[in-house]
Parts: sequence; structure tokens; C-alpha cells
Amino acid sequence: MGKEKVIKDVTKEQLFADFRRVVADAEALVKATVSHGGEEMDEVRAAAEESLKVAKARLADEGVDLMDKTKDTAKATDAYIHDNPWQAIGIAAGVGLLVGLLSGRR
Repeated sequence: MGKEKVIKDVTKEQLFADFRRVVADAEALVKATVSHGGEEMDEVRAAAEESLKVAKARLADEGVDLMDKTKDTAKATDAYIHDNPWQAIGIAAGVGLLVGLLSGRR
């Protein structure tokens, strides 16, 4: 029997959440190795701390960008709905019908 592939839709928010967990785990690992001595271990720890600092800064920047884009999209959607209420109702009805048909096939 062949293995079935399960494809998941991964959103940017999920990726950010996963990345935050990885950063937190890596920070915990770095802190846990503080009691272990040696020059090589100190160098590895310093490099890991620097990488974590850069990753956290990038994550913060991307999070701000994502929030800005989300707010802009929400504002544009709100404006469209107010400007075209009947078209918005038609689109919502069409999407609802499509979702109903697809969920009924299972």
C-alpha cells in the first residue's frame, strides 16, 4: 500500500508561530548550556545567540508588515462592501453555495 500524502494549508501566521516556538526552544537550549565550559562551546553559544537576535528582529519586522497588510486589506474590503453592497451579497452567497456543494460531496 502506498502512503497517502496529506497536504496542509500553512498560513503565514502559522509559520510565524512555529518560528517563534523554534526561537524560544533555541534560547532555552542556549541558556541550558551556560554551565558547560570550554572555549568551543562559548563560541557556538555566542554564534547561536547572535543568530537568534537576528531572527527575532526579522520576525518582529515581518509581523509588523503582516499586521499592516492585514489592516489595509480589511479597510479595502470594508470600503468595497460599503460601495457595492449588492455585489458583496452576491459574492457571499456564491461562496456560501460553493462551500455547501463541496462539503456536501464528502
